[in-house]
Amino acid sequence: MNQSAHRFFCQNIEAGMLGEEETGHALRVLRLGTGDIIQLLDGNGTSALAEIIDESKRGLRFQVKSVLKNKIETPDLHIAIAPTKNIDRFEFFLEKTCEIGIRKVIPIRTRNSERKEIKLDRLQKNLISAMKQSGHYYLPELTELTDFKQLLKSELSGYQQKFIAHCENDQEKQLLSDLLMPAKKTLILIGPEGDFTPEEINLAKENGFVPVSLGNSRLRTETAGIVACVTAQLKA
Repeated sequence: MNQSAHRFFCQNIEAGMLGEEETGHALRVLRLGTGDIIQLLDGNGTSALAEIIDESKRGLRFQVKSVLKNKIETPDLHIAIAPTKNIDRFEFFLEKTCEIGIRKVIPIRTRNSERKEIKLDRLQKNLISAMKQSGHYYLPELTELTDFKQLLKSELSGYQQKFIAHCENDQEKQLLSDLLMPAKKTLILIGPEGDFTPEEINLAKENGFVPVSLGNSRLRTETAGIVACVTAQLKA
């Protein structure tokens, strides 16, 4: 696969056409045209080399030259995290964890959350951009904003490891790096700027979540999420 070709996101490679937004980037920013070779990613492991055969603002048409199905290499890590009041910081978290390697992000609404809604389309674009830049072939799943208690009521039995990272004094807490086992499906809860409430922490424990520390420093929400992701990657 030619890694020097410009990379574009195309969910349906078989359709033979780039979407409007990716087309705009190809035509107006990169000045690509008929005969140029591009690399396509569907976000689900498939990559393809294709030649542009027709240009229009509605969509670039291409002809696929070769296709490759790539193995997933990131740990099976899911992080449920409270979006930050400053959305730029949450977007930074998404970008960096996508680059490092994460399978799923579940934005959660907690008692102390300062952000009660998110624009999923905008955040999805951030993930797509990070996937293309980082060289990954799989796009992390991003869910709708979910109430914390509702998340705990959902089916979580598929997880082999469940952790809650919080800042309260808790004799049960151990370092995540000491407890995290490689090659296991893992869910980590990260709270908002004001942390989880004691009630939320206890509720998580009752639902099988093990309390963990991410180190001696008190970390911002987005930093805590990135540290958790790095820890999982190093354990993989």
